[in-house]
Amino acid sequence: MQDKTIFQRIIDKEIPATILFEDDKVLAFKDVNPVAPCHFLVIPKFPIVNLTEAKPEDEPILGHLLYVASQVAKVQGLSESGYRVVINNGKDANQTVFHLHLHVLGGRDLTWPPG
Repeated sequence: MQDKTIFQRIIDKEIPATILFEDDKVLAFKDVNPVAPCHFLVIPKFPIVNLTEAKPEDEPILGHLLYVASQVAKVQGLSESGYRVVINNGKDANQTVFHLHLHVLGGRDLTWPPG
């Protein structure tokens, strides 16, 4: 059996996290190494390695991840000033946890390009 990712351990409540939202499909929680005043992650509760590995049947959860990101951003006070949603897909994109996750960043001016 493959080792659990840190995100699966958070889902299973083996590792504490500051949870901002949870339903039966997704979990949103504060990033422990924030790069912006507001930085949280939104993850599916079942593993999808990354966008490349998503299957047609994952389409509903992909939309739900984005919807939850927008709702949590609103609660966090980011809607008026704006925020960025980032998905790192693969090693060259600096994906370090191979469980699909959205980074939501806000609370400061975010420069462009990000890379």
